[in-house]
Amino acid sequence: MSSSSTDRRWLALVLLAAAQFVVVLDASIVNVALPSIGEALHFSQDNLSWVVNAYTLTFGGFLLLGGRVADLVGRRRMFIVGLILFAGASLAGGLAQSDVWLIVARAVQGLGAALLSPAALSLVTTIFAEGAERNKAMGVWGAVAGSGGAAGVLLGGMLTEWAGWEWVLYVNVPIGIAAAMLAPRLLPESKNEGHRHFDVAGAVTVTAGVSLLVYSLVNANQAGWGSAETALLFAGAVVLLATFVLIELRTRAPLVPFPGIFRLRTIRGINLVGLLIAMALFSMFFFISIYMQEVLGFDALKSGVAYLPLAGGIIVSAGIASTLVTRMGVKPVLVLGLILTAIGLLWFSQISVDGSYVSDILGPAIISSLGLGFSFVPMTIAAVAGVEQHEAGLASGLINTSQQVGGALGLAILAAVANSRRDSVLETGASMPTALTEGFQTALMVGAGFAILGAILALVLVDRKATENVDGELVPAIG
Repeated sequence: MSSSSTDRRWLALVLLAAAQFVVVLDASIVNVALPSIGEALHFSQDNLSWVVNAYTLTFGGFLLLGGRVADLVGRRRMFIVGLILFAGASLAGGLAQSDVWLIVARAVQGLGAALLSPAALSLVTTIFAEGAERNKAMGVWGAVAGSGGAAGVLLGGMLTEWAGWEWVLYVNVPIGIAAAMLAPRLLPESKNEGHRHFDVAGAVTVTAGVSLLVYSLVNANQAGWGSAETALLFAGAVVLLATFVLIELRTRAPLVPFPGIFRLRTIRGINLVGLLIAMALFSMFFFISIYMQEVLGFDALKSGVAYLPLAGGIIVSAGIASTLVTRMGVKPVLVLGLILTAIGLLWFSQISVDGSYVSDILGPAIISSLGLGFSFVPMTIAAVAGVEQHEAGLASGLINTSQQVGGALGLAILAAVANSRRDSVLETGASMPTALTEGFQTALMVGAGFAILGAILALVLVDRKATENVDGELVPAIG
């Protein structure tokens, strides 16, 4: 292969990873800007959370559909469409004059992300062959995408402090336009050849089912876990997803072929592990951000800067993880990552009301960053290992969906745990900072339990033979 061809592939990876970075970034960048947004657009306290939830809901709900459409219509084409939609919605959001306007713009942003994210990951799998080369590419992908959450908090604080909340949205516009213009020059087009029948019934039921599931999770703490509203929402989601499975078993060209892609044991296992990784880690950013601001008294900018060691650790550990996967296989690196994640969260659960950054945050942040890099990279490699090229978008959509649903589920459960403990402590006459801290301690300990469960499932469900390195190639195991 010529040097220019190799350089072009790595430039393509930079473009794809940068787009994924912005997608991950946007899930967290608005968090520190929420007070400013609420004041500027006169949000009620109940509606303010929908600035985040509207993005999460459409992103999680449309990922499977986005991945399959990319397989059928063209991965590069859907990547570009997603970028344009994402950039346009970001501009509209920055120009918002009311709360409803901004929430709708954030929902459209999530739709754009759901189209471009699985297309981007599936393009990585088609550009780089399985084995050492793809592992290296996934290391870059993991470093860039994995650090997006931490970078979002930092960038959100800087932009809100120095330029205004609108810029947490405007920043996506030039990046999206530049990436869309470069895509035709750097990215190859790839799609399924042959039959192009589209499973409309399956697409509608799975999108509605996953969207309703994510909505029921993000709404559960407000409506009450034992409320009739929550029970009905969960029941509706279950009915829609069960209907989706029945449709897929009977249609001649299903959106998700059963057993199809799930014939790979590791694919089944890694999506469950991905769900648990997200349940453990996504909520960590939420609780530690609130702890720094509400208990330690950090401002938005200082809270963002505090995440720099975490972001740096993810970048370093992702690079190391890609090398270790090539030498040792996915399974041992993944299990190590989950154990480190559990240790980091257990350490975080020792935060104190009169703590400090050095004594309570820095150490566990570094351990957690190693765990995230060592978990995220092998998980992403395993999620597409042994998958036929015509199912690359579907496999990418599946692992992204697992992460989004896991993030929503984990945050809903752990927020309920934290709130319950906080209220119990307040009833004893303790101060709010003390009650908040004890609530976070309990929630972070439960999060560590999710990581330990993920490590156990990885040991049991991820087939070592599926991802062992054999002469530089990953060998799929079926069954």
